[in-house]
Amino acid sequence: MNLPNKLTIFRIVLVPIMVIVSLLGIKGEVFGVSSTYWIINLIFIIASYTDHLDGKIARKNNQITTFGKFADPLADKILVLGAMLILVEDGNLPAWIPIIVLFREFVVSGYRLVAVEKGGEVIAANIWGKLKTVTQMIAIILMFININGTNVFGAFINGNLTGAQLVINILATVIMTISVIATIFSGWEYVKNGKELLKD
Repeated sequence: MNLPNKLTIFRIVLVPIMVIVSLLGIKGEVFGVSSTYWIINLIFIIASYTDHLDGKIARKNNQITTFGKFADPLADKILVLGAMLILVEDGNLPAWIPIIVLFREFVVSGYRLVAVEKGGEVIAANIWGKLKTVTQMIAIILMFININGTNVFGAFINGNLTGAQLVINILATVIMTISVIATIFSGWEYVKNGKELLKD
């Protein structure tokens, strides 16, 4: 097994570790953010970086494999949805956001399966898909910077936040909203560009 595929598997392994840390509820705070969230965030950042790294190494060394094509996007979905569900369970993110993400992923995965069955046609990733990935990663990192438990999606609207709490919450909420919009549009692009696959 080559290095890019090992990095992909490592990313998948980090997700249950992230979940276990969330369940342990490690005590203590640093700069008003719980130790649990700092550790989860660190794990998430490392996992996100391996997503960039494995693709870069695979392309540079011509190590693109069938396993990598299957496992790499799967690892990304598991990582993002795992992090989002931790935030939902803690009451920091509304459930409709990961529901939209999950719905989009089912639709896109379905189209990809049909494309393979039709002879290996590939529906190219679009700009919305790339924007979705980047904004999801940044928004999740910001959501875990939960100062004194105030970083709930859209909390700044109530006008109760000040200083760093306010700035981080605005950034987290806006970037997460952009990621949801990009998720919807990227899913629609797949449906629009792949409609020929379903004609029969």
